[in-house]
Amino acid sequence: MTRKKWQVAAPDKNAAQMLAESCGLNPYAALLACARGIDTPEKAAAFFDAGAVFSDPFELPDMREAVDTVNTAVEAGERIAVFGDYDADGVKLVITVDNGISCLDEIRLANALGMNVVVTDHHKPKAELPEAAAVVDAYREDCRCACKEYAGVGVAFKLVCALEGLPAEDLIAEYGDLVALGTIADAVNLTGENRTLVKLGLEALNNTARPGLKALIETSRVGGKPVDAVSVGFALAPRINAAGRMGSAARALELLTTEDEETALALALEIEEENEARRKAESEILRDIAAKFEENPCLRYDKIFIAYSQNWHAGVAGIVAARMAESLGRPCIILTGEDGTMRGSCRSIEGFPIYDILQAVSDCLLHFGGHALAAGLELESARVNEFIGRVRETAESIEMPVPLQPIDIKLNPGSLNLAFAEALSLFEPFGNGNAKPVFGLFSMTVEEVLPLAGGKHTKLLLAKGAQKIAAVCFREETQSFPYAAGEVVDLAVAVEKNEYMGKASLGVYVQNMRLSGSDDDAVFRAYRDYEAFMRGGSPPDADAALIPDRELLAKVYRYFKSNPGKRHDMELVARGIGSPNRLCAVLLAVEVLKELGIAVATPEGAVMLLEKEGKANLDDSAFLTGFQKAVAEV
Repeated sequence: MTRKKWQVAAPDKNAAQMLAESCGLNPYAALLACARGIDTPEKAAAFFDAGAVFSDPFELPDMREAVDTVNTAVEAGERIAVFGDYDADGVKLVITVDNGISCLDEIRLANALGMNVVVTDHHKPKAELPEAAAVVDAYREDCRCACKEYAGVGVAFKLVCALEGLPAEDLIAEYGDLVALGTIADAVNLTGENRTLVKLGLEALNNTARPGLKALIETSRVGGKPVDAVSVGFALAPRINAAGRMGSAARALELLTTEDEETALALALEIEEENEARRKAESEILRDIAAKFEENPCLRYDKIFIAYSQNWHAGVAGIVAARMAESLGRPCIILTGEDGTMRGSCRSIEGFPIYDILQAVSDCLLHFGGHALAAGLELESARVNEFIGRVRETAESIEMPVPLQPIDIKLNPGSLNLAFAEALSLFEPFGNGNAKPVFGLFSMTVEEVLPLAGGKHTKLLLAKGAQKIAAVCFREETQSFPYAAGEVVDLAVAVEKNEYMGKASLGVYVQNMRLSGSDDDAVFRAYRDYEAFMRGGSPPDADAALIPDRELLAKVYRYFKSNPGKRHDMELVARGIGSPNRLCAVLLAVEVLKELGIAVATPEGAVMLLEKEGKANLDDSAFLTGFQKAVAEV
């Protein structure tokens, strides 16, 4: 799991007690609410009340113009295209959904061809707006709407409300299932009106009459229990997206609109196959990236990781970019393409606005658009190296933020029970801006490390005094798990109520771990210093203590010799050799050992020592010489 800096909330316990008493909340639910700024009865009513009032759709800019343009076309019997394909023959009105705000030239061409265009989008506009009949986008500077972060489907729904002349409350039962699906899929913040749209939309989804959605729920194996935001985000939405990513989105549209159950089931099964193809395409790209890292390990230390190939499937570039951004803890751009152009998908982390980077190098690009955490771009293939160089140069002036692990509440393990888990359901639906709660368990002793599913996952038995709990680490292979029995650790955990064959049980799932007593600021300073050295430079305050000396290299060597085959947590290594304050030097020592042929790192992160004839000469290490030179020049 990616090392993160922990941010532990400190909610006011007195305010939480008052909130619990005044609103009839479970004490821990009230404490969690206060941790998230919901610390008054008024705020609690606004958050927990699913019947919150929707905003007037005409608060969105150009909504009146959009309604008038669409109604005029309908009354005249004109052909209307909702933009989702490139073919718009004979169409007099084009309505864009989730795109169009950056298409200045395309919309000028549409105007010249005698077409009207209504743009509905949720991406940030550039300085110049398209010359469309209407541009409905909450990110416009003149927008009066309180909610700025609608998904593309949310803006389209507001247009439908305006066209129907009915409040959203009257239309959510009919369209809420689709609105919830699209809003969750777009990963926008589930706060304010978005939260209400999704909460009521999930109720509609669980009672949907659409054969296509029923079939999708069945084939994606989320049936048998209520569909929530998590199952939409990780099961339903990826399958809908797979149809467009891997082939034609027309099948997804047909699935959502068909009224025939047999057709719906057949389409859902086809989409399931496309989803498997999507997974394989992702795996192929990730394997290629792993090979690039092996060929050039320093790529891992760029402030923005960029990879490209003409052979990669463009439809999964965004998914891969998101996975790499999460695993590396830094922004990622994946480029694919052919016929002289490349398209890219960008994903970033909090505190590093990728859209601003693209804007700074926009003269390299044909098109770009998006927002702080996600963007897309197109450029000429001949300029890809220029683009990469310019992006890296621009990124150097930005201080790299560290990935964060928010902790809502610091818990005693004795508090974990079914009643606690049930109280958390009040905060659903979970998503961006309203993340699934994460709790801190501190100074827990690892008593046992056990395999699950043949070692693909790991189960931990943990204790603190007389209190004992079990916790699961998904996708952490037991054979290479870095912590052993006896280690004292802090854990960030999610808590769920599980049900199987009518029996309820408590599930505790590890999101992040660290050695108890870790100084996160010092740890991440060490990692940033290490990365600066590996990029060929040096940190601003470099000194000799940051680089390994002969004694420390010997200690690191002996540690690996005594602990073979493990995936090593370098903080554990530093503490194990008695140098917890020299993490940067330990990290650099590993690079020196690898360079000299004394050690090799496995794909799982274990460091294996190699048999080598004769004694290694540290003077042969170009890495060590470079580190020493960089420090001398500061």
